[in-house]
Amino acid sequence: MDKMEKVERLREKANVSYEEAKEALEAAGDDLLDAMVLLERQGKVKMPKQPTYSTEYEQQENYIRVKDKVEEQEKGAPRLGRSFVRLIKAIFAFARRTFFTVTRNEETIFTVPTIVFVLILFFFWEIAVPVLIIALFFNVRYSFEGGKDAEKANEILGKAGDFAQEVRDELSKPEAGPEDENR
Repeated sequence: MDKMEKVERLREKANVSYEEAKEALEAAGDDLLDAMVLLERQGKVKMPKQPTYSTEYEQQENYIRVKDKVEEQEKGAPRLGRSFVRLIKAIFAFARRTFFTVTRNEETIFTVPTIVFVLILFFFWEIAVPVLIIALFFNVRYSFEGGKDAEKANEILGKAGDFAQEVRDELSKPEAGPEDENR
Protein backbone atom coordinates (compact mmCIF):
# COMPACT_ATOMS: atom_id res chain seq x y z
CA MET A 1 0.00 0.00 0.00
CA ASP A 2 1.51 3.32 -1.02
CA LYS A 3 1.63 6.39 1.18
CA MET A 4 -1.37 8.07 -0.50
CA GLU A 5 -3.58 5.02 0.12
CA LYS A 6 -2.50 4.94 3.78
CA VAL A 7 -3.30 8.66 4.19
CA GLU A 8 -6.70 8.11 2.62
CA ARG A 9 -7.50 5.08 4.78
CA LEU A 10 -6.36 6.85 7.98
CA ARG A 11 -8.39 9.92 7.06
CA GLU A 12 -11.52 7.77 6.59
CA LYS A 13 -11.03 5.71 9.74
CA ALA A 14 -10.05 8.59 12.05
CA ASN A 15 -12.37 11.11 10.44
CA VAL A 16 -9.60 13.74 10.17
CA SER A 17 -8.30 15.97 7.38
CA TYR A 18 -5.67 14.86 4.83
CA GLU A 19 -3.08 17.11 6.46
CA GLU A 20 -3.65 15.64 9.93
CA ALA A 21 -3.56 12.09 8.55
CA LYS A 22 -0.28 12.77 6.65
CA GLU A 23 1.40 14.31 9.73
CA ALA A 24 0.31 11.41 11.95
CA LEU A 25 1.57 8.81 9.45
CA GLU A 26 4.97 10.56 9.18
CA ALA A 27 5.24 10.77 12.99
CA ALA A 28 4.35 7.05 13.32
CA GLY A 29 6.80 5.89 10.66
CA ASP A 30 4.08 5.06 8.11
CA ASP A 31 2.38 2.60 10.48
CA LEU A 32 -1.40 2.97 10.29
CA LEU A 33 -2.10 1.60 13.75
CA ASP A 34 0.50 3.80 15.43
CA ALA A 35 -0.81 6.82 13.51
CA MET A 36 -4.36 6.09 14.71
CA VAL A 37 -3.17 5.79 18.33
CA LEU A 38 -1.26 9.06 17.97
CA LEU A 39 -4.36 10.87 16.64
CA GLU A 40 -6.43 9.45 19.51
CA ARG A 41 -3.92 10.73 22.08
CA GLN A 42 -4.03 14.16 20.45
CA GLY A 43 -7.83 14.10 20.70
CA LYS A 44 -8.23 14.56 16.96
CA VAL A 45 -10.07 11.35 16.26
CA LYS A 46 -13.74 12.06 15.83
CA MET A 47 -15.34 8.76 16.60
CA PRO A 48 -18.61 8.05 14.84
CA LYS A 49 -21.62 8.02 17.13
CA GLN A 50 -22.44 4.50 18.14
CA PRO A 51 -25.82 3.54 19.44
CA THR A 52 -25.96 2.62 23.09
CA TYR A 53 -28.72 0.76 24.81
CA SER A 54 -29.88 1.01 28.39
CA THR A 55 -32.86 0.03 30.45
CA GLU A 56 -32.63 3.16 32.58
CA TYR A 57 -35.32 5.74 31.91
CA GLU A 58 -33.01 8.77 32.18
CA GLN A 59 -30.77 7.51 29.40
CA GLN A 60 -33.59 6.85 26.96
CA GLU A 61 -33.84 9.79 24.57
CA ASN A 62 -36.73 8.33 22.60
CA TYR A 63 -38.62 6.87 25.55
CA ILE A 64 -42.35 7.56 25.49
CA ARG A 65 -44.59 6.66 28.39
CA VAL A 66 -47.42 4.36 27.34
CA LYS A 67 -50.00 6.49 29.12
CA ASP A 68 -48.83 9.61 27.24
CA LYS A 69 -48.96 7.76 23.92
CA VAL A 70 -52.50 6.49 24.58
CA GLU A 71 -53.69 10.00 25.50
CA GLU A 72 -52.05 11.39 22.36
CA GLN A 73 -53.77 8.79 20.20
CA GLU A 74 -57.14 9.45 21.80
CA LYS A 75 -56.80 13.18 21.18
CA GLY A 76 -55.62 12.69 17.62
CA ALA A 77 -57.94 9.82 16.74
CA PRO A 78 -60.01 10.55 13.68
CA ARG A 79 -63.42 11.85 14.64
CA LEU A 80 -65.00 9.65 12.00
CA GLY A 81 -63.91 6.51 13.84
CA ARG A 82 -65.17 7.74 17.18
CA SER A 83 -68.45 8.98 15.73
CA PHE A 84 -68.97 5.65 13.94
CA VAL A 85 -68.51 3.78 17.22
CA ARG A 86 -70.95 6.15 18.92
CA LEU A 87 -73.46 5.59 16.10
CA ILE A 88 -73.24 1.80 16.48
CA LYS A 89 -73.67 2.12 20.26
CA ALA A 90 -76.66 4.43 19.80
CA ILE A 91 -78.27 2.00 17.33
CA PHE A 92 -77.92 -0.91 19.74
CA ALA A 93 -79.16 1.15 22.70
CA PHE A 94 -82.20 2.17 20.61
CA ALA A 95 -82.72 -1.42 19.49
CA ARG A 96 -82.76 -2.72 23.07
CA ARG A 97 -85.45 -0.23 24.16
CA THR A 98 -87.85 -0.42 21.22
CA PHE A 99 -89.97 -2.78 19.15
CA PHE A 100 -90.41 -2.78 15.38
CA THR A 101 -94.07 -2.92 14.38
CA VAL A 102 -95.55 -3.75 10.98
CA THR A 103 -99.15 -2.67 10.30
CA ARG A 104 -101.48 -2.84 7.32
CA ASN A 105 -104.67 -0.85 7.10
CA GLU A 106 -104.25 0.22 10.75
CA GLU A 107 -104.11 -3.43 11.88
CA THR A 108 -100.92 -4.76 13.49
CA ILE A 109 -99.48 -7.69 11.56
CA PHE A 110 -96.57 -8.38 13.92
CA THR A 111 -94.20 -6.79 16.42
CA VAL A 112 -90.60 -7.87 17.03
CA PRO A 113 -87.84 -6.50 19.25
CA THR A 114 -85.87 -3.98 17.22
CA ILE A 115 -82.64 -5.87 17.89
CA VAL A 116 -84.12 -8.82 15.97
CA PHE A 117 -85.08 -6.47 13.13
CA VAL A 118 -81.54 -5.00 13.06
CA LEU A 119 -79.99 -8.48 12.96
CA ILE A 120 -82.31 -9.51 10.12
CA LEU A 121 -81.35 -6.38 8.20
CA PHE A 122 -77.67 -7.02 8.85
CA PHE A 123 -77.58 -10.67 7.84
CA PHE A 124 -80.34 -10.76 5.20
CA TRP A 125 -80.28 -7.20 3.84
CA GLU A 126 -80.38 -8.35 0.21
CA ILE A 127 -83.80 -9.88 0.81
CA ALA A 128 -85.17 -7.74 3.66
CA VAL A 129 -84.65 -4.29 2.14
CA PRO A 130 -86.46 -5.01 -1.16
CA VAL A 131 -89.30 -6.75 0.72
CA LEU A 132 -89.68 -3.77 3.07
CA ILE A 133 -89.76 -1.32 0.16
CA ILE A 134 -92.20 -3.37 -1.93
CA ALA A 135 -94.49 -3.87 1.07
CA LEU A 136 -94.84 -0.09 1.36
CA PHE A 137 -96.73 -0.13 -1.94
CA PHE A 138 -99.24 -2.60 -0.49
CA ASN A 139 -100.31 -0.19 2.26
CA VAL A 140 -97.92 -1.66 4.85
CA ARG A 141 -96.58 0.81 7.42
CA TYR A 142 -93.64 0.47 9.79
CA SER A 143 -93.04 2.08 13.17
CA PHE A 144 -90.94 1.80 16.32
CA GLU A 145 -92.62 1.63 19.71
CA GLY A 146 -91.26 2.03 23.19
CA GLY A 147 -88.90 4.97 23.31
CA LYS A 148 -88.66 8.71 22.99
CA ASP A 149 -85.95 8.26 20.37
CA ALA A 150 -88.50 6.50 18.16
CA GLU A 151 -90.25 9.76 17.18
CA LYS A 152 -87.61 10.78 14.62
CA ALA A 153 -87.40 7.27 13.18
CA ASN A 154 -91.20 7.05 12.99
CA GLU A 155 -91.33 10.41 11.22
CA ILE A 156 -88.96 9.13 8.55
CA LEU A 157 -90.85 5.84 8.23
CA GLY A 158 -94.12 7.80 7.96
CA LYS A 159 -92.69 9.91 5.12
CA ALA A 160 -91.61 6.74 3.32
CA GLY A 161 -95.12 5.31 3.71
CA ASP A 162 -96.69 8.59 2.51
CA PHE A 163 -94.44 8.63 -0.52
CA ALA A 164 -95.39 5.04 -1.38
CA GLN A 165 -99.07 6.00 -0.97
CA GLU A 166 -98.63 8.95 -3.36
CA VAL A 167 -96.95 6.74 -5.95
CA ARG A 168 -99.67 4.10 -5.56
CA ASP A 169 -102.40 6.77 -5.97
CA GLU A 170 -100.66 8.23 -9.01
CA LEU A 171 -100.41 4.82 -10.64
CA SER A 172 -104.03 3.93 -9.86
CA LYS A 173 -105.47 7.08 -11.48
CA PRO A 174 -107.31 6.34 -14.69
CA GLU A 175 -105.34 7.48 -17.69
CA ALA A 176 -106.74 10.41 -19.61
CA GLY A 177 -107.93 9.20 -22.98
CA PRO A 178 -108.05 11.22 -26.23
CA GLU A 179 -111.62 12.28 -25.43
CA ASP A 180 -110.52 13.90 -22.12
CA GLU A 181 -107.77 15.86 -23.84
CA ASN A 182 -110.22 17.58 -26.27
CA ARG A 183 -112.47 18.98 -23.53
